[in-house]
Amino acid sequence: MLQCSSGLCRSKQKSKTNKKVNGAQNGTIFNVSILFSSILFSSTCFAQSISFQQAEQNILKNSYSTQASQALQQASKLEAESVKGLGLPRVDLNVRAYAFNNELDVPLGALKNNLEQTLSNGVNSQIDQWQAANPNLSGLADPLQNGLNQTIHNGVGLIPDSSQVDLDDQVIRPSVSLLMPLYTGGLTSSAKEIANINAERSQLSNQQQQDTQRFELIQAYFNAQLQKQLLASSQYNLKAMQSHYRNALKLEQQGFISKGQRMQFEVAQNNAERSFQNTDASYRASLFQLNNLLQSSQITDLSTPLFVNSNQTQSLNALLKSFPDQSTLIRKMQMDTQLANANVKAQSAAKKPSVFAFGEYTLDDKQNWIVGVAARYNLFSGIDHNKSVQAAELQRYASELMTARTKQEIENLIYKSYSEVTTAQQSDQLLQQNLKAAQENLRIQTLSFKEDMGTANQVIDAQNTLSGLKAEMALNAYKYVMSLATLLQSHGSIDQFQSYLAQPNTHYIR
Repeated sequence: MLQCSSGLCRSKQKSKTNKKVNGAQNGTIFNVSILFSSILFSSTCFAQSISFQQAEQNILKNSYSTQASQALQQASKLEAESVKGLGLPRVDLNVRAYAFNNELDVPLGALKNNLEQTLSNGVNSQIDQWQAANPNLSGLADPLQNGLNQTIHNGVGLIPDSSQVDLDDQVIRPSVSLLMPLYTGGLTSSAKEIANINAERSQLSNQQQQDTQRFELIQAYFNAQLQKQLLASSQYNLKAMQSHYRNALKLEQQGFISKGQRMQFEVAQNNAERSFQNTDASYRASLFQLNNLLQSSQITDLSTPLFVNSNQTQSLNALLKSFPDQSTLIRKMQMDTQLANANVKAQSAAKKPSVFAFGEYTLDDKQNWIVGVAARYNLFSGIDHNKSVQAAELQRYASELMTARTKQEIENLIYKSYSEVTTAQQSDQLLQQNLKAAQENLRIQTLSFKEDMGTANQVIDAQNTLSGLKAEMALNAYKYVMSLATLLQSHGSIDQFQSYLAQPNTHYIR
């Protein structure tokens, strides 16, 4: 071992003492930090542990998106039910209250002529009867008849040839009217078809929203688990580095190692503490995000760990073959094509005539009524219905093409996700083997250093390698979980994600 003068040894001893104090202070700060964080967390809320199954039930029942999607689905269902009666007679109760004023010029010439002719004929008839009864007075008949006819003419002449009539009245007239379409060219059936398709599409939208929330929950929940594992790895590494540093202090005091070697452990300890602080902040942020997603503030522990399934339950070919029937996105786009086709029918119906029956019956004392059949055919409205039909057909064609393109994209995503799942499974097996080797290597390097056969860097590297492997194992498990979630989401079966949590031969990262 190296010898030193008394002054140099005292200087080294003082340096060792300062380092011991600094190390003790660092450890104290670390412990106080954890204690303060624990007190702060327990004072703001009650600790609550939640499993992934419980979190999924919570978000599918209570989230804002779920409630909004259910409301929209119910609205579409009610709209479909509201148009079921299209084509039935429409009956209205009408009340008309109105006042009117009308001035009329009434011609009286024909009335005057008829009146004069009627009076003259009557007088002449009576004189003829009188003359027949008194033949000896026949000479008086003609003068009498002429005089009376003249008198009648003069009297009728006092009546004007026309008269102005002023009509002024106020009327309240209730009535019942009926209107029944007999032929609409297919517009009624198209409207019903569109409403029913929209109701079914809204149901798929609700299911798609639930799948999206499942994926969002998987990401948030297992990200929190990943941050928890990274925090545990950082904490383990920090404690190990603190232990190495304390041992290095003792070895330095005994003169077995140099100050430089001891300072290497001090730097490694500080780096480990800095890494711990960063991972602790990330873990708290991920917990806050999960609590916010679940509309809670009490979740502090997650009981469902990260995991990696050892075997694939479905083949790639089976997934690629079955996803068009499973994917809510593809089924929605197929319904969009059906909507576009129904729109083509509706635009074509607008070109055809419509026939309807109508009737009205007044409820006043006059009891007037009217019934009939009417036909209507639009000759000009400013809208080119032929072009409207062509536009609807192009929209249907575009919808079919977009559906085909989306299928291609989903196939690529399924293939990529399936490959990532397989890769993560293979990596997990290798990481488990490397973890055992890293643990043994750390043990060997620690003993070698104590026996002065190894360097501080070798111990630090071995310790960092072990901690890094633990973190990498957690990262690989998170990658597996998200790749599996993406695969199931693309396939349309993310609701089966829970079944992968309890499969046999599953490696849990705790």
